[in-house]
Amino acid sequence: MNDEKQFFETNQKSWDARVDTHVDSEFYNNEAFIAGENALKEIEIAILGDVKGLKILHLQCHFGQDSISLSRMGADVTGVDFSPKAIETAIHLALKTGQNTRFICSNIYDLPEVLNEQFDLVYTSYGTIGWLPDLNRWAKVVAHFLKPKGKLVFVEFHPVVWMFDDDFLKVAYNYFNSGPIIENETGTYADKNAALSSEYVMWNHDFGEVLGSLLSQNLELKEFQEYDYSPYNCFSHTVEVGPSRYQIEHLNNYIPMVYSLLMEKK
Repeated sequence: MNDEKQFFETNQKSWDARVDTHVDSEFYNNEAFIAGENALKEIEIAILGDVKGLKILHLQCHFGQDSISLSRMGADVTGVDFSPKAIETAIHLALKTGQNTRFICSNIYDLPEVLNEQFDLVYTSYGTIGWLPDLNRWAKVVAHFLKPKGKLVFVEFHPVVWMFDDDFLKVAYNYFNSGPIIENETGTYADKNAALSSEYVMWNHDFGEVLGSLLSQNLELKEFQEYDYSPYNCFSHTVEVGPSRYQIEHLNNYIPMVYSLLMEKK
């Protein structure tokens, strides 16, 4: 078994184990979502604009809240994730909310072997690329599924955030991709007190790697933004500085926490 295959199997087990806790968590507030609340945040809503009638591919969709939200906004949506448990839950959630969102269980790298379509827009957000060892392969998948003039909307936690230790007191990790980072986690970002314990593997990706991989695939940068807050309260020592805007209390607005890219296939 090669290392990459083992790493993905480790991460799949970790994400399978999180699903039930996440569905029941206050963090995801699934009850309000089922009742009609939009799971998308203001950053991506502003970039996405009017998606009515668009054919959208949502990569690394977890248990489907964002995918279903895009369906509610009038898009024709396909959500993809490598966790069978997450996809099974997403399918049930789509039925429960009366949406025809399609879900596919696949590793992102393998998706071109599973799906033979092109899309107006590829969407992916918040905590996605850190689970992928090679962004050149990721960018090829993005470009493969985009129609000419199709757009990528990508929102992600800033690489500066991943340099810090969990308490944001010191730089503990390399800004650049120096190989797999193997960690053990108790609890989960959606419920830090959950009775979960798992190993996972991640990779840090600097801006040169992110932009270089996408630009090499004939994608043109249309918009780039950085934000001094996270719309998710998923880090330690946070303070809410506005509605759904969280900063690290002792760092104020000194560090970027999220960035967004809008790119178009030439």
